[in-house]
Amino acid sequence: MAPPPGPYSGTSTLALVARVSAFSFGLVYGSVKLKILKAQAKSHKKAEAKGHH
Repeated sequence: MAPPPGPYSGTSTLALVARVSAFSFGLVYGSVKLKILKAQAKSHKKAEAKGHH
C-alpha cells in the first residue's frame, strides 16, 4: 500500500510505520505482562494453599 503522492508523503509513511510498530509493541508488551501476571497469580495461590495446611 503506497501513500498518495504529496509534499507530506514521507512523513505520513513514517507516521504509519511508527503507529504500526507502536501498536505491535503494545500487543507484545500486553501479552508478556499478562503472562507475568498470570504466573504471579498462580504462585500466589500456591503459596496461599501451602499456608493453610
